[in-house]
Amino acid sequence: MDLVQLMMMMMMMKTSEGGRRQRRYAVNPLGQKWTHHNLTYRIVQFPNTLGVEDTRKAISIAFTKWSDVSPLSFSEVADGNASVDITIGFYTFNHTDCWWSPLHPCFDGLNGELAHAFLPPRGEIHFDNHEFWILGKSRFSWRQGVWLNDLVQVAAHEIGHALGLWHSRNPAALMHPNATYTGQRNLDQDDVWGIQRLYGCLDKKRVCDPWARLGFCERRKTFMKKNCPRRCDLCYEPPDAVATATPPPANLKVKVVPRGKVVGFRCGTKNLRSPPKVSWFKDGERILTSVPGHIVLKDRDLRIVANEFNEGVYTCRIHRQGNVVSANSWSIRLKPEPPSNS
Repeated sequence: MDLVQLMMMMMMMKTSEGGRRQRRYAVNPLGQKWTHHNLTYRIVQFPNTLGVEDTRKAISIAFTKWSDVSPLSFSEVADGNASVDITIGFYTFNHTDCWWSPLHPCFDGLNGELAHAFLPPRGEIHFDNHEFWILGKSRFSWRQGVWLNDLVQVAAHEIGHALGLWHSRNPAALMHPNATYTGQRNLDQDDVWGIQRLYGCLDKKRVCDPWARLGFCERRKTFMKKNCPRRCDLCYEPPDAVATATPPPANLKVKVVPRGKVVGFRCGTKNLRSPPKVSWFKDGERILTSVPGHIVLKDRDLRIVANEFNEGVYTCRIHRQGNVVSANSWSIRLKPEPPSNS
């Protein structure tokens, strides 16, 4: 499996379900995504252990998992001279990128790292050709003495990265870093929220308006969420789907800022004789260190770059003698961008 989770480990995963589902997906910090929805791909090098047609079928199924829940569409291009958005290849050991990229190391033979992918707009997915790839669920072959890896499952996970998603903290999500080992093969609601956070959603049926006028948005919410999410404003998770360990303090300040703006916070008042102990949280999770280029943490000061990854509620808590003596919170939301004329 790829190592995109390295930077995600910089934040402590300290959450509480509170009886409700939590949003645990993560969009890449720069909000990198494709600027068009009709994406093309080409398999430039096929695996040794799986035939050409089965490989194409597996990759097509993996792409369909994402197109079914988003406005994205994917088509394979076989012409080697035509330009495509995403290239897919099966390689061994020292291949095209591994000498210089710490997030995409060289492959290591059987087991270990199975695949890795690059964020948009590079559009590359690499699989370890030493692995035994199959069209079907992963399992151990006692006859061959090796693990047979489900290409659909691994490809769908890597496609999520190639579309702009990082790893999810939800163990049931396909984008969880351990999804390969748990056998998770289908998208979880958390995966759907993540991809729709990047690309929005489209209604699948042409009769959404009549259904909505009949009150289906309220009376048949599950059905309409599947078929007419845009008409019923169900593209994203409802506000009460995000639970936090503790309710936000009463002095919550809301800031709506443009994408790319650097936003700064200061916790408490200046006290040189007795500097307070300060802890910072995002959406109820402890922030332990800076993320270069995106989050800068220094004592009482915190700075962020406004983007999809950094939206949320930031809280600072001042501790004295082990007790929280005050807390302040800021809710950061991106300013809506004007619709494109294209």
